[in-house]
Amino acid sequence: MKRYGVMLAGMVCAAAVRVLAQQAGPWDREALFKVPQVFDAPEYATNGVKAVFYEGVPYQGKPTRVFAYYGLPEAAPGKKVPAMVLVHGGGGSAFIRWVKLWNSRGYAAISMDTCGAVSGNAYGQEQKGHVRHAWAGPAGWGGFDKAGDPVTDQWTYHAVAAVLRGHSLLRSLPGVDPDRVGITGISWGGYLTCIAASVDDRFAFAVPVYGCGFLGDNSAWLGNFTAMGAERAKRWLGLWDPSAYLAQAKMPFLWVDGSNDFAYPMDSLQKSYHMLKTPYALCVRLRMPHGHGAPGENPKEIYAFAEHFARGGKALPEFTSVKREGRQVTATFGSGPCTVVRAELNYTADKGAWKERKWEALPVTSDSCAGTVTADIPENATVYYLNLFTEEDLVVSSEHEEL
Repeated sequence: MKRYGVMLAGMVCAAAVRVLAQQAGPWDREALFKVPQVFDAPEYATNGVKAVFYEGVPYQGKPTRVFAYYGLPEAAPGKKVPAMVLVHGGGGSAFIRWVKLWNSRGYAAISMDTCGAVSGNAYGQEQKGHVRHAWAGPAGWGGFDKAGDPVTDQWTYHAVAAVLRGHSLLRSLPGVDPDRVGITGISWGGYLTCIAASVDDRFAFAVPVYGCGFLGDNSAWLGNFTAMGAERAKRWLGLWDPSAYLAQAKMPFLWVDGSNDFAYPMDSLQKSYHMLKTPYALCVRLRMPHGHGAPGENPKEIYAFAEHFARGGKALPEFTSVKREGRQVTATFGSGPCTVVRAELNYTADKGAWKERKWEALPVTSDSCAGTVTADIPENATVYYLNLFTEEDLVVSSEHEEL
């Protein structure tokens, strides 16, 4: 992983505009970085979390609004707090419980609906009230069947704009430190996190959970791209695949995924993090479940990563080298204030679909003081990677290698 004259002036300005446009894709960052107009929605407020609509981007020539919950933690007068933008995935909505979770950790937080819907206003029952509202933009998720529509009428365009405007709203709130705002998203929300963080360099750090790019190479949606036809698939991928934007990201990333994720497999994940020109860390647990709630919201590594960049907390351990000679692997790592208590070699002897491969975990020799791991890879292994475990049971993974 990566460690931590008049005519001439006009030509320079024009070049700068072209670079900005390339970085932002179809989004108008200048407009989206402004604080949006906000409309209170007290009928949806509950559990001390504020419910609002805020200004979206036009859809089919008509104005739109985005529904969201946000909340602030208790803080000493005059003290500014860090904050999190929370992006739901498929089947999800704005989540009160997710906002409350980060509020309980001392963070301000906002969770917006990215599909033109309102959330049910019962704590933990937000999905049951997931119905479209009168100011909706396009419905989610993916928008594959609308790939031929105007760019500004497609779902990813609206969803990323909703995330960026939600960020602008959150960082404007009294008591929020705009220099310490992170973003995390689950599944389709992880996909949106990849794009939003690449387009919006105001974020201090980013944590996509499951979501990544290279969906046209391998993902749960290969059938969608085939059904679209080559021309439309190429257009969708050029506009909306995170691989078109990740190289422009300027903040550190933590990628959280499972070895057998059905939607975002490990090969596409690896291609995605290899695009980054910024530091990144990996947490790939064996057979990690896929979903909202505890699986996607509660991995302890997300909070530890946020604490490091938002409050100067302990950094996650970091692999500094992984070398293989034949079937023997030697790795070095830096643990800083964290204590690595054990290490595992994860391997599979299978080939074919990543989601169907059977993985095994073998304990291996590790020396926390020296910062070394040595392991013998079984002869039948086709893929392997290493996991370090800290005394807090935080997991840091090496990149996987196919043999």
